[in-house]
Amino acid sequence: MLSFFRRVSKSKFGTAIMAGILIAILAGFAVADIRNFGSGDVGFAMSQNTLAKVGDQVITEREMSERMQRRLQQVRQQNPEAGYSSISSDFDPMLAQLISERAALAFADKYGFSFSKKLVDGYIAQLPQAKGLNGQFSEQAYQTFLQRERLTDAQVRQLIVGDMLQRMVVTPVAANARVSVGVATPYASMLLESREGEAVAVPVESFKSGLRPTDAQLQQFYAAKRARYTVPEQRVLRFATVGPEQVANVAASPEDVAAYYKANQASYAAKETRSISQVVVPDREAANAVAARAKSGGTLAAAAAPAGSNAAVTSLQDQTRQAYSAVAGDAVATAAFSAPSGAIVGPIQSDFGWVVAKVDAVRSQGGKTLAQATPEISEKLTAEKRKQAIENVVDKLQTSIDEGGNFMEAAAAAKLAITNTPLIVASGAMRGNPAFKLPPQFAPAVKTGFEIAPNDPPELVAMNEQGYVLVSPAQVVPASPAPLATIQDRVTADWIGEQALKRARAAADAIAAKAERGIPLGQAARESGATLPAAAPLAARRIQIARANGEVPPPLRVLFAVAKGKARVIPVPQAKGFYVVKVNKIIPGNAMLQPVLISRVQSDLASAVSQDYGHQFLAALSAEAKVQRNDSAIAATKSRIASGGN
Repeated sequence: MLSFFRRVSKSKFGTAIMAGILIAILAGFAVADIRNFGSGDVGFAMSQNTLAKVGDQVITEREMSERMQRRLQQVRQQNPEAGYSSISSDFDPMLAQLISERAALAFADKYGFSFSKKLVDGYIAQLPQAKGLNGQFSEQAYQTFLQRERLTDAQVRQLIVGDMLQRMVVTPVAANARVSVGVATPYASMLLESREGEAVAVPVESFKSGLRPTDAQLQQFYAAKRARYTVPEQRVLRFATVGPEQVANVAASPEDVAAYYKANQASYAAKETRSISQVVVPDREAANAVAARAKSGGTLAAAAAPAGSNAAVTSLQDQTRQAYSAVAGDAVATAAFSAPSGAIVGPIQSDFGWVVAKVDAVRSQGGKTLAQATPEISEKLTAEKRKQAIENVVDKLQTSIDEGGNFMEAAAAAKLAITNTPLIVASGAMRGNPAFKLPPQFAPAVKTGFEIAPNDPPELVAMNEQGYVLVSPAQVVPASPAPLATIQDRVTADWIGEQALKRARAAADAIAAKAERGIPLGQAARESGATLPAAAPLAARRIQIARANGEVPPPLRVLFAVAKGKARVIPVPQAKGFYVVKVNKIIPGNAMLQPVLISRVQSDLASAVSQDYGHQFLAALSAEAKVQRNDSAIAATKSRIASGGN
């Protein structure tokens, strides 16, 4: 809702009450940006590598370059073709953020805010990126995270310290700001304001008739707009693939299968299980009596009954020899698994007493002969041999590269076929042929192929489970404007569009001027001489605009941005023309009967005031730390980074 207050009317009343809060809103964003704190070298003289000094903290050219590099990585996740020129506007805000961070660190150093290594270690251990598959801290996972984000352990610790410093120093200052009902009520009343007006569209298509550039005009336009027609860097990449197709003739031999079967015979032998009843008694005499009664017939439990509580009777189902040995001991298990079904075994002395056992049932399951096991063994061994064959080829490639071999020499040493892509951009797309697509598994190879220089050694890139690919640039076409002859139709259309847009703007300005002199907007549009849509009425309450969360047609926004009787021209998105909007009526709102709305506005204003408190506190810290800027070094660094330098 607060964002809407930035678009209040231009009345004297609105201007006066909005001045302070707009400053708070716009400036207060600095507090939200305090997330990353670095550290600088102590004790220095301002040099060309030092961009600013904040107390004893410094901001170096290298640090700013690293931050911009990380920012570019983030942008490239959405736009792989992005370059430093596309993020050049981020330089100044990021430098301002760094200066604020250093001021906070200088304040912490001066007044003794410190954080123990153990405390920071605890924060690192809780990072999701530093945890292994078991959910616990993993040094390997942490190192992988550092490598992927191009950070050092020291930098991560500085980031954590900065975050804790924010909570300890800045948050208490900015928290719990309060705004009175008297201050909030006028803003709540603004939200209840109603407005009526009208709008007319001035489409650019209505002004294209008769426009045709001369050759000289087209050349001049193309020269002035060369950046618009710049084609991103293109490359032809050479691939030499090492995958299943290269080792398709590798297979396990019958001798390999037989050897594996013999070495793992226990896995393919039939598995025997037995159901066994047993009685354990404390002495041999009682055990002999139980055995004698059991051999005369009946169950083992019945034979053990006369022994009373001295006999422990157990029935175990489907026991392997190993499992039963763990229960009764190896001697009893050996005897029980050597006897036929129904046999009485014992008495045999064990660690628990004298055992008499009966083999109740014998079951045999599973087991495969060599012929039966051959298909699965052959498949397993063939997969392993092919994987090893791929690794052998990769080793041969890497050895050739390590010894100074180029792409062609390495591929020839491993006897690999070579394929070339057409000219493609960094995303893998081909200009002029939208249907062209590389297989998805080649995406990592394309990324690497655009990162290495033409004279760099070729690189081996893993393709997940698809094997490996050796990649190297075969041709590099730098980013440059496309020749006019190849895009003449596009440039002509752009020239016509630009000239038509100028005509449309002139017509829209004339309509707005007449409307402000009291001529109805529809009549002013008809008098323009162009074929335009009829004027459309507009009506809304300010609170509707505030609750729309930005999804508001531009004419409705303008309805609440100009004074009564005034007209304004605004562009239609994508250079499709203009709108002329005129405000005819303003009905003031009254929030005195809506205390809930006033309360909500109080809360929103308090949030903005909190941000302003934080900003003012950071400004005070910077003043105390005596910030010194090296403007020449800043300008040079900004220029170098914007031009793509490292």
